[in-house]
Amino acid sequence: MDASDLLRNSLLQLSKQEKIRDVIEKAPVSRSVVKRFVPGADRADVVAAASEIAESGRRSTIDYLGEDTTDLAQAQHTRDAYVSLLTALRDEGLTEGGTVEVSLKLSALGQALPGDGNAIALDHAREICDVAKQAGTTVTLDMEDHTTTDLTLDALRELRADFPTVGAVLQAYLYRTEADCRDLAHAGSRVRLCKGAYKEPESVAFQAGSEVDKSYVRCLKVLMQGEGYPMVASHDPRLIEIAGALAGQAGRDPRSFEYQMLYGIRPEEQKRIADRGDQMRVYIPYGQEWYGYLMRRMAEKPANVMFFLRGVATKN
Repeated sequence: MDASDLLRNSLLQLSKQEKIRDVIEKAPVSRSVVKRFVPGADRADVVAAASEIAESGRRSTIDYLGEDTTDLAQAQHTRDAYVSLLTALRDEGLTEGGTVEVSLKLSALGQALPGDGNAIALDHAREICDVAKQAGTTVTLDMEDHTTTDLTLDALRELRADFPTVGAVLQAYLYRTEADCRDLAHAGSRVRLCKGAYKEPESVAFQAGSEVDKSYVRCLKVLMQGEGYPMVASHDPRLIEIAGALAGQAGRDPRSFEYQMLYGIRPEEQKRIADRGDQMRVYIPYGQEWYGYLMRRMAEKPANVMFFLRGVATKN
């Protein structure tokens, strides 16, 4: 394991540490630094960010932060937050044609609740999908750690029966993902391929960054050669170049796939890709529960750690 892999694993461990989270969340500098990655805690903040992105020719998908909910009231609150968000986006004319969609984590909607957690989360997701459809847009189901992969794919199949445009997310660091790509590379299927941002055991996932990259390319080949709609979620210039080459080899129209990047990371490159005529979608998170999200973003790209530390040094 090289130094970058060690740092990545350490950051993923920190994402679960309650005491460290409390220190960082209470630090005066944190909020101002985090604003690069999270536009704000309130609906108005994220609607404004999505509007600005749309004006630049980019699309977006919005995530209301939170996961591993074990309280029914909180799961219901998350559902209501998405319903209110979609209504606000529709009123601003941002949902037409899928310009802005939303991304859901089933664990935030109650999947981990005892007893009927899966059914509760699915019902909440179905309500959100219905509102999204009425607003003229759609939903993508975020993927979480490997213990929920099958449950998430089961929910995807259930939701697609009534809402066929619901998107899936697959994580290249899991050994199983190439086969999952084959299963989902069919007409009408929307699949976001990312590297993966959770700490997973060696029994289920590649540990070295180089092996994850190789898996990403193999999975991308499957998706580009399939009949679905690939969503290339990466900030890696080399992988983005490979994605374009694979799309060209497959004879894909630029409108038959898209690139995706996170809010606050490589914004100028995002604009460049959109300006050249390719579709670019920005993943925008918002809400109070930003700590775990931030730690995973830094783990994905350790250079982001330096940005955070520079911010701390500047403010202190």
